[in-house]
Amino acid sequence: MFDPVTKLIELAGPKPRVVVAFSGGVDSTVLAHLLVKQRRKFGALRLIHVDHGLQAASREWSRHCVRQARAWRIALITLKAKIDRARGESPESAARDARYELLARAMQPGEVLVTAQHRDDQVETLLLQLFRGSGVPGLAAMPAMMAFGTGSIARPLLDVPRAQIEAVARTARLHWIEDPSNADTRFARNFLRRRVMPVIREHWLGVDKALARSAAHMAAAAALLDERAAQDLSTLADGAGLSVPALRALPAARRRNALRGFIARHGLEMPEASRLKEMAGPLLEARADAQPEVAWANARLVRTHGRLELHKSREAPHEFVAKSWQWHDDRRLILGAGSGALVLIDDEAGPIDLARLPAVLTLRSRTGGERLRLGPRARTQTLKSLLQTARIATAKRARLPLLFAGEHLVAVGDRWIDASIAATVKSRRRGRFKWLA
Repeated sequence: MFDPVTKLIELAGPKPRVVVAFSGGVDSTVLAHLLVKQRRKFGALRLIHVDHGLQAASREWSRHCVRQARAWRIALITLKAKIDRARGESPESAARDARYELLARAMQPGEVLVTAQHRDDQVETLLLQLFRGSGVPGLAAMPAMMAFGTGSIARPLLDVPRAQIEAVARTARLHWIEDPSNADTRFARNFLRRRVMPVIREHWLGVDKALARSAAHMAAAAALLDERAAQDLSTLADGAGLSVPALRALPAARRRNALRGFIARHGLEMPEASRLKEMAGPLLEARADAQPEVAWANARLVRTHGRLELHKSREAPHEFVAKSWQWHDDRRLILGAGSGALVLIDDEAGPIDLARLPAVLTLRSRTGGERLRLGPRARTQTLKSLLQTARIATAKRARLPLLFAGEHLVAVGDRWIDASIAATVKSRRRGRFKWLA
C-alpha cells in the first residue's frame, strides 16, 4: 500500500507541522485517515474544511467533516468561501481560487498544507493545460512541493492512482461525501475524466503512468528555464528594470524566457503568449523617443528610452463600456464588468429633481479632469479632490460609475450629484440613485 506519511516527510522534512485540506471526499478522507494514524510523526496536525456553498447539501457536508474530525480526535476549522466569478471564468476555477485564498490565510507560518491530488488529477491537469496551448511551466502540471502562503504546499499522493485510494477507503470502511457535481460533464475536468480518459485507456495501456512521467519531464525542463532566466536577468538588470539593448542582444526564445522570469519575480500573473511576444518584439523595437507599453491583468511593462520598467497595480484596470441610459424607459442601468447596477428610485425626500434630470444620460469611466458642483452656491471642484477628501480607496475610485449629460458630469454613483439636477423646496418629483454593487 502507498505511504503518504513517508512521502510527506521526504518532501517537507522531519516533524512537519501539517494542515490537511479536508473536503470530506474520498481522496482527502483517505489522506487524512492515513496521516491521523501516524500523527506522532508530525509536529502538529489539523484539518481545514472550506464550504463553497455551491451545493444545497454543503452545510451537511461541513457537519460531516466536523463529525469525522471528532471521531479522529483531531482539530478542524471550517471556512466559508465567497465565490466571485470574473467574466469568462469557469465556476470550478473561481471556486478553486477562493478555496486556496482562504487556505493561505488560515495557515500559520511554516505550516505545510497537504492536499489529496493524485496521479489521475495530475494526468487531467497536464491534458487540460495541453488543450489550452500552455508552455513548459503549464505542462509541468502540479509540483509535489512548493512555497504557499506563509509556508508550503505538499501533494504526497501524486504518484498514487485514484483506484488505489478508493480501495483503501473501502477496506478501511471509511465514510465520505459524494459530490454530485463531479458527474456533471459540462465541466471540462469531469468531461475529460468520464468521457475522454476511458477511451484513451482502452487503446493505450499504462497511459496514466506515461503522462505523469511527461509532466515530471516538463517540471525538470521548467526548472532549467528558471535557472537560465535567473542567469540572464543578472546581466540584464538596469536598476529595478531591464536594459533594452541587452535584451535585444538575446535570441528570441531566451528574451521571452527572461521576461517571464522578470514578471514571475514580481509575483504577477503571467501574460498570455501574444502579449509576451509583443513585449519581446515590438516593444523593444519601437523608436528611441517613444514610450510604448504592454498592459495585462494587473500590470504594465513600460519602455522608457533604453529601459523596461514593470508597473504593478493592485487590481486589473477597470473601465465601463460607454452606454446611454434613457431612464424614463428603464429605471435600472446595468453597469457591466461585474459592477452591478445603478437604479433611479422615486423618493419624496430624494436629492434629485427628476424634472431637471436629462432624459438621456451617458455612463462613462474616469479619464481625469472631471468636475462637479455640489450646491448652487458651492464652487466647482475636481472629482479627484472630492475623492481624496472623502478618503475613498484608490482601488474603489476606478469602479465608481460616472453619469454625464453630454460632456457635463451630473452624478458619481449614488454618492454625489451636480447642482444642475439637485432638488429644491419647489421640486415636485424627486428621486435618488442607488448603486447595487
